[in-house]
Amino acid sequence: MRRWLKKRRDDLGYAGLRLLLEGARVLPLPVLRLIGRLIGLAALRLVRRDRARALEHIAAAFPGQDRAWRLALARRSAAHLGALLGEVAWLWSASPDAVLARSEFVGLENLTQALTPKGGAILVTGHCGNWEWLNLALGASGVPMTVAAREVYDPRLDEIARRVRGRFGGETALRGQDAGGKLVRALRRGRVMGLLIDQDIDAPGVFVEFFGRPAWTPGGGALLALRTGRPVVPGFAARLPDGRMRLSFAPAIRMARGADLDADVGRLTALLTAHIERQVREYPEQWVWMHRRWKHQPGEGETVWRAPGAQEPPEASPAPPAGLG
Repeated sequence: MRRWLKKRRDDLGYAGLRLLLEGARVLPLPVLRLIGRLIGLAALRLVRRDRARALEHIAAAFPGQDRAWRLALARRSAAHLGALLGEVAWLWSASPDAVLARSEFVGLENLTQALTPKGGAILVTGHCGNWEWLNLALGASGVPMTVAAREVYDPRLDEIARRVRGRFGGETALRGQDAGGKLVRALRRGRVMGLLIDQDIDAPGVFVEFFGRPAWTPGGGALLALRTGRPVVPGFAARLPDGRMRLSFAPAIRMARGADLDADVGRLTALLTAHIERQVREYPEQWVWMHRRWKHQPGEGETVWRAPGAQEPPEASPAPPAGLG
């Protein structure tokens, strides 16, 4: 019975997405965003477990804020994720010129100047703003993109995701046995390798500090950078009040490989995670608070890496709730 219900739910979700994609051919972007926001707010009320988890995580990240502030942030985050859905529908058929007309690039030279005849660069981001927009806008601007991604559980949705990412010359390297080889080859061809590293997933990684707490974080981006000698550029998307998407890129990070590769991976991953935390603090409503970011915790003796110069968490910050994750 449970399997049957899950299939019916998946079928309904897919049918709704197909309807939205077809409607995106005639509906303007602001209308699609509005429809998406309404869907997101409705989902927040219906999916109680995710709502409770989001509120728990917001409380842990911002212990000085009261419940009313946390509830308001949870609603804004749900509306953001709904708007993101509407934007993805629009990106399904939008022209390169239309995408670029609604994008504001800040520091793009930090990424483009990192591309040399010797190889490409590694773009590290998080689930901030609209990361799919970030990928497509770069492709529309002529930057050759190859993104690492997990296969979506529903093959129909996976096909849609690949088609969206593949617009404007983009490539997808699915996580798996040969993912590392595919990404290395992309770097050698002078492409930008895009990685999301802000989720606790089943992948090799390290514990780093995120909002003052240990968080299991994929270390593949740092490992590839250290092994190939290619620079890493933190970059993020943020939706502006006027509806444009700001795409900002920090100066390239080049870390020399030392005698202890594991320690170097930990330090670099912590530094990149600090960039993500700053982005989330600036635009807290444009992040995925329902994700179980602190699901895994270090055992006795395990190292938790911190970015150079990071401050100790404030004494007022409580320990993570027992159910945090």
